[in-house]
Amino acid sequence: GALWPGMKPESGLIQTPSTSQHSVLTCTTGLTTSQPSPAHYSYSIEASTTNASPVSTSSTVVNISTSAVASISQEYPTYTILGQSQYQTCYPSSGFGVVTPADSNTESTALATTTYPTEKPNAMVPTRPVQRHSSGDASTSPSLSRATASKELDEQARKNIPGKNRGKRKADTSSSQDSELERVFLWDLDETIIIFHSLLTGSYAQKYGKDPTLVIGSGLSMEEMIFEVADTHLFFNDLEECDQVHIEDVASDDNGQDLSNYNFSTDGFSGSGSNANHSSSVGVQGGVDWMRKLAFRYRRVREIYDKYKTNVGGLLSPQKREALQRLRTDIEVLTDSWLETALKSLLLIQSRKNCVNILITTTQLVPALAKVLLYGLGEVFPIENIYSATKIGKESCFERIVSRFGKKVTYVVIGDGRDEEVAAKQHNMPFWRITNHADLVSLHQALELDFL
Repeated sequence: GALWPGMKPESGLIQTPSTSQHSVLTCTTGLTTSQPSPAHYSYSIEASTTNASPVSTSSTVVNISTSAVASISQEYPTYTILGQSQYQTCYPSSGFGVVTPADSNTESTALATTTYPTEKPNAMVPTRPVQRHSSGDASTSPSLSRATASKELDEQARKNIPGKNRGKRKADTSSSQDSELERVFLWDLDETIIIFHSLLTGSYAQKYGKDPTLVIGSGLSMEEMIFEVADTHLFFNDLEECDQVHIEDVASDDNGQDLSNYNFSTDGFSGSGSNANHSSSVGVQGGVDWMRKLAFRYRRVREIYDKYKTNVGGLLSPQKREALQRLRTDIEVLTDSWLETALKSLLLIQSRKNCVNILITTTQLVPALAKVLLYGLGEVFPIENIYSATKIGKESCFERIVSRFGKKVTYVVIGDGRDEEVAAKQHNMPFWRITNHADLVSLHQALELDFL
């Protein structure tokens, strides 16, 4: 149909018709063969007072005279009268609704208004170049309806979101609370929130003039406790070779079976791939049965974390509980209350309704969860807000988090290492470097003054 006078389409300004021209709906030179994409573009149709019958808004097809058809066909042979329905739509779930004016008659202006989606659908998110339909998809079958093509593209887009496994929807999708977020703080763990690695190497003792024997001894004691909790309660012996980035990465393979009476020690699962000598019922590594048992373990890990995130002592014997309390106190003294200072900023962010703390660590996921529990950070970091960058690197972790929360929120990266600094730069995120106590104090002051 005729476009609005003076409207600028993708190919440039359309010549504004003179006032002496009749307003009969015709196809003008606004149709060009250089349209940038096969998406269906529809513009509002305006018709002034005329003796002809008004255009019916209940149908999107406009009747055009035979002579007009002939002239269009000669001048623009690549366009059909019904538009470009032989091409698949660019947006898989774009809905076009025709709004009918409340009062339509032969003497009033007839308007056909199309509604466009305000946001790009998931199909526009960069995805891995996986082609599930090598033949017979919507782009090669013009006879398929637009709805079918849209549905297939939408499903494919959902399956190919970067870093996510099929069928997973719990943690990586935005909740109603996520939609209200304005700021997301991406935290490193070691040497940012806690002092751990530099305790083991003795570099912290050297930097701050501490007794290296006490510092290294405390580091080794905490490391032993972390792996003991990971092995005893979080299946690290089974999951060490099956590390995941996020707790929900294998949730799609979980059939929801009741695990209250499930015996993990006798189900024959072997995460190291050395299950060739087991019975055939164990299943091949990577097979359906094996993946289901893997998913069961990660489900139980989540249950344990959620249960003990505010009371890690409940996982330990009375002796171990006392030893952990003494060890945490000793480390706080040796590190001049490093964790306590970092916690002030974490809790301040947590108190804001429009902010959230996300943890990204280079430690494997299961030991990272044990570390978070033992250092008393479970209440600050729900398990769905913890990511391990061991397999994919921090930059890819950042991509997953951006795909989860969207690009409208502001991201702030807090860390001590080169990895998170480079990843922050790649995503144009501000980076707050932590190298000493003063940096932590400055961070808290900036948060208190609403600079961050």
